[in-house]
Amino acid sequence: MAEASFVHAAEALRKGDRDRYLSTLVLDDEHRNAVTALYAFNADVASIRERVSDPAPGEIRLQWWSEALEGQGHGAIRQNPVADALLDTMTRYSIPAGTLLRLIGARRFDLYDDPMPDLETFEGYAGETVSTLYQLAAMILNDGETIETGDAAGHLGVAHAMIGHMRSFGYVSSQGRIMLPWSIMAANGVTEDEIFSGTASEGVVEALGQVAELAVEHLNKAEAAIRQLPAGLRPAFAQIAMLDAQLTHYLRRSVGPFSVAPDEPDWRKIARLAWWNWRNR
Repeated sequence: MAEASFVHAAEALRKGDRDRYLSTLVLDDEHRNAVTALYAFNADVASIRERVSDPAPGEIRLQWWSEALEGQGHGAIRQNPVADALLDTMTRYSIPAGTLLRLIGARRFDLYDDPMPDLETFEGYAGETVSTLYQLAAMILNDGETIETGDAAGHLGVAHAMIGHMRSFGYVSSQGRIMLPWSIMAANGVTEDEIFSGTASEGVVEALGQVAELAVEHLNKAEAAIRQLPAGLRPAFAQIAMLDAQLTHYLRRSVGPFSVAPDEPDWRKIARLAWWNWRNR
């Protein structure tokens, strides 16, 4: 079932997280399936909030994944193609279950409407949910051998999370959620009513501008750290090319902070990825 499972995982990733799917296209054939399986698992977990009506069924789905990673009910678990592909990847590349269990634990925050309290909590959340993926993708490219990519994965993960939540700020706030640090919002005099009603106040604009400045800092630090890595591991971080472009478009946007953020067509993203990958060989 393994080969068919990897094909299914690629299709699930293409539909569920198109940017990460595009980022796998610059990987070598030997490792692409494994990274795709990892990302497809993440896409499933990250989208649970969108697929459930309240936290209870979301908790059940997260528990299902936890049990799958802990080795419970593998006969039935293997019937799920994404889980089958992920388990094969974990075995082949010595991916530690504990790391993915922490990712699942962090994603429980998504199921509820509590605001993200402060920058430290946000960075921790980004570390467990995004930086982890960069770290494990690099480990796969290193054939399962652990390698320290902390600065590259850490900074890029935080920047990735910030850019994603800035771009989706209007959509997320329409759900009654605040995923960017509330401490930054509050320091600029922003109220929850302003956010939930889509009021583009001066405080909201200023707060998002400060988050954007932090994202720029993390991107710059990530870029410097990536240059220090062995060339064979750098493709795991190629998505920085897309993120840099998305942040630039966001900063230049003419629409308000609650409007849908501009983005590029797939062909341009693929070109950015390929060019970045060639320059960083």
